[in-house]
Parts: sequence; C-alpha cells; structure tokens
Amino acid sequence: MKLGVFSAQPYEEKAISAEADDTLEIQYFPVALNTKTVSLCDNLDVICVFVNDDVNADVIAKLAESGVYHIALRCAGYNNVDLDAAKRLGVAVSHVPAYGPEAVAEHAVALMLTLNRKMHKAYNRVKDGNFNLNGLLGFNMAGKTVGIIGTGHIGRATARILMGFGCHVLCVDPYPDKLLQKSGARYTDLDTLLSQSDIISLHCPLNKDSYHLINDETINKMKNGVMLINTSRGGLTDTHALINGLKSHKIGYLGLDVYEMESELFFKDHSCEIIQDDIFERLATFHNVLITGHQGFFTQEALSQISSTTLSNISAWHNDEATTNSFLVLPPKAVPS
Repeated sequence: MKLGVFSAQPYEEKAISAEADDTLEIQYFPVALNTKTVSLCDNLDVICVFVNDDVNADVIAKLAESGVYHIALRCAGYNNVDLDAAKRLGVAVSHVPAYGPEAVAEHAVALMLTLNRKMHKAYNRVKDGNFNLNGLLGFNMAGKTVGIIGTGHIGRATARILMGFGCHVLCVDPYPDKLLQKSGARYTDLDTLLSQSDIISLHCPLNKDSYHLINDETINKMKNGVMLINTSRGGLTDTHALINGLKSHKIGYLGLDVYEMESELFFKDHSCEIIQDDIFERLATFHNVLITGHQGFFTQEALSQISSTTLSNISAWHNDEATTNSFLVLPPKAVPS
C-alpha cells in the first residue's frame, strides 16, 4: 500500500516511520496538498494530510480519479476537507479524534500563565541584566472565573487543570459532561459565560455555526480587560475584531496558538523574509498579545499517539475493519460484514 504524507516535517517523518510496518510504502512530501500539488498523488493509494492542507472538492475529485481511496487526517480538526465531496465520490476520510488532550490543554494554560505573569518579558529583562519589576504585575489565578467554550477532550482537560488552580469554571457545550459537572464546573449559556468570565478559552471545532464566534458583538459582551485564549482553530475568531478589542482595551490579554490565515505562515521559517500579512503583523505589535505557531499538539506523547492512530486508521480501512469512531466518511466498502 502506497501512502503519501503531505506537509511532512522531519519530526513527523521520524514519528510516523517509528510506528509504521513494512506493509506501507511511504513517501513524505514537505509541500502542502492543494490543487497545485495533487498531481503528486497519481501513484498513491492513501494520503495523509494535516491542518493546513487544502482538501477541497476539486482536489478530492482528482484524488478519486487517481485511485486514492482514503484521506487520513493526522489531526482532530477537519474543516479543511470537503466531506460532502468525499461522500459523493466514495473517498474515505479518517481523523484522530483524541491524541493526549493534555498536550493542548497544558499549552492553553501555559499561554494564560505567561500572559498573566509576563514570563516572556521577565526572561528578556533578566537576560539584559534588568531586574526591575515595573510592568510585570500579574494576578492570582485562584478565585478567577474561566469560561471554557467547548468541553470535548481538550476542553475537559483544560477545565480540570484550572479547577486545580482554584478557578471557578463556566462551560458552554451542547453536550454537558456529567463528570465535569460533578467536579465543580458549571454549564451556562454563551452570553453568561462571556459577561462573567475573567479568562475565556476556546476549545470548540470550526464549522459554519462557530465561524467567527468571537466577533465585535461577542467581544463587547465580555468583561473589560478579559483574557482570551485560542488553541483550537483560527477561524473561530474574527482577527479584525480582535484588533478592535485590543485597541479599545476590552481585551486585556490575548493568547493565540492558531490564526485565521496561518496556512501561509505557520510551520515554515520566514525569519529572513518580509511578512506580507499586514493583519498578522498589526496583531503582533500589541504588547499584551502572545502568539505561538500552532504548537499546542507538539509533545512527544501526542506525536506518537497521532502517528499510531493515523496508521491504525489506514490499516483498518485497508482490512475492512473501519468503524465510525475515527472515520468521518465511511463508504460501504469498508463496513465489515
């Protein structure tokens, strides 16, 4: 079976190769999959893609023509794949619904703590021999109200960590988690969460209902000086609205591990270039904004689990053992008799 891995980074090659067996012939492509690169799939059976590959209807049609019968996502999110086109053309689509949620949860909390206690600024000051504390004042996490929007695996893990800090946790999710409620978290409506939370952390999927969930209107409902954290999907926030919120001081702290237009920037080295994205550059100028390059998932444990689950999905499809647990599109061929 011939597998093509797109947007492949050296650390992913190492992780995937460590989990693969000799039934797979793997080709690693450092380029993203899109309409310009889909021709690389002509001799492949399965492709593996990541968050910024563009698997639109035209790409899927060309994959089907080439004989590719399975798109394996090595991530949880799938907003970059046209699932309707895949269903229509009989191409299976799998993903990794959970991969050590603590990895992203811990990164979200790291953003909160760094922004709060100005760790990044303090580090640079001390390196320069400056031990002045002016401008580094933070606040106690204990007693603060944190709003968690989306309580899937990652949202639940984030809530548990924050309750350990002594935070009051408010949650919004169409499917409340009973164990989280028993632990002390309280489910409420979105407007209540927005108006009562000192910190808001996004952990919901990106779809037509959640696109630009954070916009001028919802930001205006937040507390003055709110801390907003997004480690989920860039499209959950309207970047123009974030800039407006920062300029008006409604948003007092902003931590991002994702960005709306990140596909042109993230996972690449642009240090010797002039970045052409004026919106991103404006966002990065604010002293109270902390941006990381979509590294929330990037732990040894998570990489290993992502690789293992992705390869298990490929094997399950090939052996007609696939289930709806990890498959978003499961054509009849793969349903066991």
